[in-house]
Amino acid sequence: MAAAKRQRGPGKRALGGPKRKRAKKSSGEKEEKEDSVPASQDEYHVPPPVSQGKWKNKERVLIFSSRGINFRTRHLMKDLRTLMPHSKADTKMDRKDKLFVVNEVCEMKNTNKCIFFEAKKKQDLYMWLSNVPNGPSAKFLVQNIHTLAELKMTGNCLKGSRPLLSFDSAFDQGPHYALLKELFIQIFSTPRYHPKSQPFVDHVFTFSITDHRIWFRNYQIIEEDAALVEIGPRFVLNLIKIFQGSFGGQTLYQNPHYQSPNMHRRAIRLATAAKFREKQQMKELQKLKKKEERPLIPEDPTEQVFATPAEEKPVEVQLVKPEPKINLKKKNKPHQRERKLKKKLGGIRA
Repeated sequence: MAAAKRQRGPGKRALGGPKRKRAKKSSGEKEEKEDSVPASQDEYHVPPPVSQGKWKNKERVLIFSSRGINFRTRHLMKDLRTLMPHSKADTKMDRKDKLFVVNEVCEMKNTNKCIFFEAKKKQDLYMWLSNVPNGPSAKFLVQNIHTLAELKMTGNCLKGSRPLLSFDSAFDQGPHYALLKELFIQIFSTPRYHPKSQPFVDHVFTFSITDHRIWFRNYQIIEEDAALVEIGPRFVLNLIKIFQGSFGGQTLYQNPHYQSPNMHRRAIRLATAAKFREKQQMKELQKLKKKEERPLIPEDPTEQVFATPAEEKPVEVQLVKPEPKINLKKKNKPHQRERKLKKKLGGIRA
């Protein structure tokens, strides 16, 4: 019994000997331990949002703007940042700075993609999509902006979830559209195993081409019947140019169907001015027509077809002066005067 007892004092571990390996517990013992944990702890246990895996595609997107943007653009930037967990924010850039300064800002923020909103005249909004620092980059005119708060759609998705990207078949028809498709994929797709992303796919970004413009929509995927419900935001991108470098360089493509907002507003003003001139000319013509003498229209012989001439009466010539007519009112006047005088006299006598 004495030999079986464990010796007290410094053992092999204290003297620097090898560590003893603990015996592995069987699966049955593990299950018993899990069952022994009270249910109250399991209820409030929240799993980590990041799925297990290695984050290899380290795409980071910088989303910011220049000074002078309106409230709608500011809300659109906020919506894009919530939908893209791999995005970063920065302060507004001064208008006096050149566009190549954006490359330095992206380098300081450790980002390799950029979405830059440029405002002009407090009414026109331009969007730059760029691959920093080598390029290419594309410039768009943003039209028909509708934010999440403005639309109030019934759809909803998990914050930080990864989206599916759906492209129109027209993106495979032209080389410039194929380049834009690759740029959209690298910017808008959330990298797998990103620390701020969720391991779920529950919404779709759609890019469709209509009327030489790119229409952006965001839809939720409903699990029950795999139907799509729009969430927002929504906007339309009108392509202007594609450059070889980042925010500049050689022009690879220029959209022939693009019309600047200044030219569009000028065309509207010219159209209204032309309508006003046309009205003035019509009024002047009407005045001239009124002043001109009307030409005599020859008589139409067919107008007197149904005209019946009246009977001709013989003309009577009176040689004797006609007798004067008797006026009966004058004969009655003296009697009336006598009656009035009698009434007056009778009143005086009384």
